Amino acid sequence: MEIQQIRNATMKITYSGRKFLTDPLLSPKHSYDPFAGKSPNPTTDLPCPVEEIVYGIEAILVSHVHIDHFDRAARELLPKEIPLFCQRSDTERLTRKGFQSVRPIELSYTWGGVTFTRTDGQHGTGTWGERMGNVSGFVLQAENEPTVFWVGDSIWCEPVEQVLIEFEPDIIITHSGGAKFPDSDPIIMDADQTIAVCQAAPNAVVVAVHLEALDHCPVTRADLRSMAEKAGIRPQQLVIPADGEILSF
Repeated sequence: MEIQQIRNATMKITYSGRKFLTDPLLSPKHSYDPFAGKSPNPTTDLPCPVEEIVYGIEAILVSHVHIDHFDRAARELLPKEIPLFCQRSDTERLTRKGFQSVRPIELSYTWGGVTFTRTDGQHGTGTWGERMGNVSGFVLQAENEPTVFWVGDSIWCEPVEQVLIEFEPDIIITHSGGAKFPDSDPIIMDADQTIAVCQAAPNAVVVAVHLEALDHCPVTRADLRSMAEKAGIRPQQLVIPADGEILSF
């Protein structure tokens, strides 16, 4: 299988011979207002032309519909008939945008030999966690493929830990930019929480994404690598891909 990190939580994944895109943020650099008052978003350009990103895609997997995970450009560029898997609470909104094959996942759904199992997460704590609303992650399973757990926009919490225990994933994809607002704790994993995932699943490969693309994500790739090394986490266990980089497993 392959994971190509595009930008933020947008990945192009080849799994069991199928190609799908996650959380498409396809707008040009500086298309949206700042989240934390530091810079318009996204803060970086796409690593390749958008036509190249969407070429060959057979399905879309959406963790939730915040603008940095499903943006206007995605709504305009992606074919409306493409299968789009999401959490049930986002079904109506995506259907209103004209997508004709929205397939909500309550528990699990099998498509093209790939089984997607939806998982719960916690998009922050306290009042901010409530304001952020529902978020989902997904476990991917297929014959002769590694088990993949895409955590989504969640902090390190009990539901995430339970997925590690139940599924024993081979690959764990974390959102590790430490996104926060001036009056909030992190609403996704930061470096410390990503390291906690590595320690909880020492036999898995952790792939850290959602870095260096938004103005409210202070954790850099260099920060995460430095802190992981100090915690004794090997580079082979914690992989931090650059935008555009392809990981093969």
